[in-house]
Amino acid sequence: MKKLLTLLFATLLLFALAACGTANEEDKAADSNNAGETEETEQGNEEKEVTELVVGATSTPHAEVLEKAKPILKEKGIELKIEIYQEYVFPNEDLASGTLDANYFQHIPYLESQMAEKGFDFVNIGGIHIEPMGIYSQNIKSIDDIKEGTVVIMSNSVADHGRVLSLLEREGLIKIAEDVEAVDATVKDIVENPLNLEFDTDIDAGFLPEFYERETDALVAINTNYAIEAGLVPTEDALILEDSKSPYVNVIAARAEDKDNEALHTLVEVLRSEEIQTFIEEEYEGAVVPVSE
Repeated sequence: MKKLLTLLFATLLLFALAACGTANEEDKAADSNNAGETEETEQGNEEKEVTELVVGATSTPHAEVLEKAKPILKEKGIELKIEIYQEYVFPNEDLASGTLDANYFQHIPYLESQMAEKGFDFVNIGGIHIEPMGIYSQNIKSIDDIKEGTVVIMSNSVADHGRVLSLLEREGLIKIAEDVEAVDATVKDIVENPLNLEFDTDIDAGFLPEFYERETDALVAINTNYAIEAGLVPTEDALILEDSKSPYVNVIAARAEDKDNEALHTLVEVLRSEEIQTFIEEEYEGAVVPVSE
């Protein structure tokens, strides 16, 4: 009897150990599966991580170019939000305040003048395109038709004055002092003005197309983005047009603290890509010229 009980006890113990082993194996398998699922979830979350960039831009061509770049950036994990501005003063103020991560509307001389004047701590992340400045007139159809005393209307942005004056000098209409860099020239630096041209420099850039329509005998220097918005074709309608060698490259500007921001540099790379450069060339037909450096 004693032997029988001993044998029964040993049998029960063996079953218990076997059951315990099976449970441990099942727990290990479950843990392994859970770990795999957790890893997959973490990988999935990493794949879904998106960096948002808020970029301020004037509507034409800057915002249009950014819209074209949106899907390419999305593939690279960057969600681009575009804030459109109609006036030049606000995109830099909003960038300084942190409302924007970057802006895309201004050329290098304007950026530098704004930093000097207002103390903005900005950096140029990269140049994207040139918008050749044009001088337009309703009634003046050739340089030879420009009469004595003709009014030249420019924006109140001093950064554009040297640009316009350089075009007039190129056509032999004025001469700028030799010791003044063209980019820094102002009306005060004109040393020869054989036609006694008069200069109106008090107009906000956004209103220049209106003056073109109204002041039919004047010469009106219009920034290309505003010219396009007004239905003008710079390569066809401008009496005088800047060439593609212009130093007035439009750039992506950011706060100095973000100079190494990876997402901003990716934005520049995409805007300089062959796809976007081809879009610029085809869409604007020479009124906007892409740059690759």
